[in-house]
Amino acid sequence: MGANGLVALLFLAAGATALAEERTLDVGDGKTVRYEVLEEPAKGGSARATALLLLEHLAAGNIREAAALSNAPEKREEVLRDYRASVGEEEFKRIFARYLGRANAIVAEVAIGPHRLIIWDLGGPEGRLAGQYYVEHEGRFLLDDLPSEARANLHRVLQVYRRDPGAAR
Repeated sequence: MGANGLVALLFLAAGATALAEERTLDVGDGKTVRYEVLEEPAKGGSARATALLLLEHLAAGNIREAAALSNAPEKREEVLRDYRASVGEEEFKRIFARYLGRANAIVAEVAIGPHRLIIWDLGGPEGRLAGQYYVEHEGRFLLDDLPSEARANLHRVLQVYRRDPGAAR
């Protein structure tokens, strides 16, 4: 490798380290959770594309396609069908189209290993934050509908952001 190749490799390595900020969260009893806040765009390691595809399917009313983006697709399909039945098909589509329209309202993407939390600002005067959980599986991200320690820890991180919205910035 020549000098130019080495400089390029060092530049890429420096850029890769700049894509995430490591943080810790004290969860009590002397335990801490280590996580990373991913900077946009987090090449190849981001669940954002899956989150947007999920919203596209939901805004179009395509429940089966949306559920296929889950690591528990049957469970997710049932939940989505129940929700659609409770609000009606048009309202279901309208709600998810509204979220899709706020695709630039992602406050942060948080990572613990292959698990991701995408934090959305749902708007409104109270600045309500919502979270979606994803997990990388076989090179792609899926909606994480299975309980795990990592998911529970990501929920703890979401609670911190809700208490202090400035934590994401």
